[in-house]
Formats: sequence, structure tokens, C-alpha cells
Amino acid sequence: AAEASLAPMSTTRPIAVSENIHVVSHPLVAHKLSLLRDKGTPSVQFRQLLREISLLIGYEVLRDLPTEIRTIETPVAQMQAPFLKGKKLVFVPVLRAGTGLLEGLLELVPSARVGHIGLYREPSTLAAVEYYFKMPEDLADRLVIVCDPMLATGNSAIAAIARLKESGAREVKLMCLLAAPEGIRATHDAHPEVAIYTAAVDSHLDEHGY
Repeated sequence: AAEASLAPMSTTRPIAVSENIHVVSHPLVAHKLSLLRDKGTPSVQFRQLLREISLLIGYEVLRDLPTEIRTIETPVAQMQAPFLKGKKLVFVPVLRAGTGLLEGLLELVPSARVGHIGLYREPSTLAAVEYYFKMPEDLADRLVIVCDPMLATGNSAIAAIARLKESGAREVKLMCLLAAPEGIRATHDAHPEVAIYTAAVDSHLDEHGY
């Protein structure tokens, strides 16, 4: 699904980076995203690129994870070393396309928990319809990262975040590959406190909402 949705997106434009909108503009991210957009990229390479780019964007999404100091013994001396603090974070891919981002994120944080939410877009209204929801317990005590490759209309992301909040989530971030201004505005209006991380912002949606 992600592969098909990437194809119509062919233009990019700068967008102002605010407190809650982060465009990851690293040259490696831009290069790999360009390869993903190319309709000539074979499926096996597409999946590999998706893993690699999710890992790179993941560094930025997780930049402000809290740490705590513990005492360890190195081969030469004792030292005070930083470790991740608090309960394990939760990666929540929006099924099915969001699972393509999961592999790279789990390489960064293998101990993270994983939740799943299944949504499909109703063709005539473009509204998000939920068909599956399974989450770890204690969402209120965990950072939740929603993974949805395309932030187009924003309907799926908005519905997923709302459902997570209903289940107790208090700290949520949204990670995507591409975003449209329409989706950014809609998501920000519905959930202004949720930070959005994306590799690029395209100019607009087409008549089909892609």
C-alpha cells in the first residue's frame, strides 16, 4: 500500500518547521526517499529502503528520550553512564502500510513494545474506519510513536491518535515518510500537542486524496 501511494507524489516544497512539525532534511533521507518515489525501484529494494529510512527518521523522533545515570564497570574503570529511563516506549504501526516502518525502529530500540491499529479509508468519504486495535497496557506511562507512511488527508492519523488517547495514551508522536499540507493542518487542528516527523512535505493532494 505504501509503495502504491508513493507513486503520485512527485513535487516537494519547503514548509516552516514549528515546534510540532519536524522535516528531517538529512541528505541520506532525501536520497533514499527519492529512490522510494521512483516507480522503477523494484519491490525488494523498496522494502530495504523503507527499513533504512525509518531508522534514519527514528533517530530524530527519539532524540529527546529521557535517560538516567547508572554505575557500570568498563574494562579499565568504573563510570557513571547514561541509560534509557522509564517504561519501554510503544511503536504503533497503522496497518498495513505502517508495518514497513517498524523494522528500522525496532533495530534502534529492540526492547520497545509494539501495538497495532487497523484502519482503512472509506473510498467515497475518505473517512478512516477501524477494524483492529491491540495495545500494550499502561499507555499512559509510555511514549507512543504512531507510524503511518502517508499523511495525506490526515483522517487515519487523526483517528489512530484519538483511539490511543481514549485508551490512556498521554504522550504521542507521529512518524511518516511524506506529508501533505492538508494532512498537517488537519492533524494539528485535531491534536495540536502531537509532534509530526516527516521526510518531506509535498505541495498538495490530488483529486483522489493522494
